[in-house]
Amino acid sequence: MLHYAVVFFIIAIIAAVFGFGGIAAGAAGIAKILFIVFLIGALVTFLMSRSRV
Repeated sequence: MLHYAVVFFIIAIIAAVFGFGGIAAGAAGIAKILFIVFLIGALVTFLMSRSRV
């Protein structure tokens, strides 16, 4: 999941450099959503593993 967030972030940067504002905003939005989902998943996994110990 984090890999996809990084890929969309790089796409957003490249699109912004070339002046594609709409594409850059869309890719950046997708990257933000995927990163938040990754953080939530990592937090849940961390909390679940702590409860087993």
